[in-house]
Amino acid sequence: MFTKQHPSAAKAAAIVSKPNKPELAGIVPNLVDWFRRHQYELVIDQETAAFTSGLEVVAREQIATRQLNFVVVLGGDGTLLSVARAVAKAGIPILGVNLGALGFLTEVPLDELYPTLEDIEKSCCNVETRSMVHCEVLRDDARIAGYDALNDVVVGKGTISRLNHCDVFIDEAFVSRYQADSLIVATPTGSTAYSLAAGGPILMPSVDAFVVTAVSAHSLTHRPLVVRDTSKIEIVVATGMEEAYLSIDGQVGMPMLDGDRVQCRKSEYQVNLLHTKGTFFDVLRTKLKWGQR
Repeated sequence: MFTKQHPSAAKAAAIVSKPNKPELAGIVPNLVDWFRRHQYELVIDQETAAFTSGLEVVAREQIATRQLNFVVVLGGDGTLLSVARAVAKAGIPILGVNLGALGFLTEVPLDELYPTLEDIEKSCCNVETRSMVHCEVLRDDARIAGYDALNDVVVGKGTISRLNHCDVFIDEAFVSRYQADSLIVATPTGSTAYSLAAGGPILMPSVDAFVVTAVSAHSLTHRPLVVRDTSKIEIVVATGMEEAYLSIDGQVGMPMLDGDRVQCRKSEYQVNLLHTKGTFFDVLRTKLKWGQR
């Protein structure tokens, strides 16, 4: 259960918006007014600043440096993913408001925004904790990069013309050499993203597991693999003279060279999502158009 600060304590929040959404012109001013009426100190990102004035603008990557009760994300899952990576270390809860996309994570419809905010004020809002995956990139046994992802870590081909080759190890035990367009290591949250599109299973968010899914595997016998999230998953890139590419939540990443290793494990950080009603299965029925009783 989300508990706001004592009424006598200062309250603070942030608004982060998806770029290039003209409907924000009719949303942001009213939302800012709500926060002012409820005596919140408010900061906004650059995208939100285009629709209001007189507020401090903070880069999305710097939001975690502020003492905030929560962050409101106006947009879709992509915007929420970038905010989640930015604030996970600080444990700041996120309220995701869906502005029309599929939205597995931004599950609050716009018409329920203000009732949800009022529930937060009454401490009637639940916090759902989502695990993350941490990966480190090793080149010649030297660590050259590290990332945390809420959805997935993907090693994909760097060119259109050829399959990606990767050797996969789980807890140092060799699993297989995969020949595929991409190889996905997904969290339970990410099981409804790229992994699902590639034929992977749906995991409940509370399941302590990762899913390893090959995209368009050359072998018909390769199937998605579910492993405990206490496992260490290592992907060794075998591309010869070609490049592969590492993608984090489909948003950031880096080129990969032959012999590079990607080591994945459960992150020490978690993402806290605010919601007031409904279950994970309600979301699945709504977003995937499953049949009703």
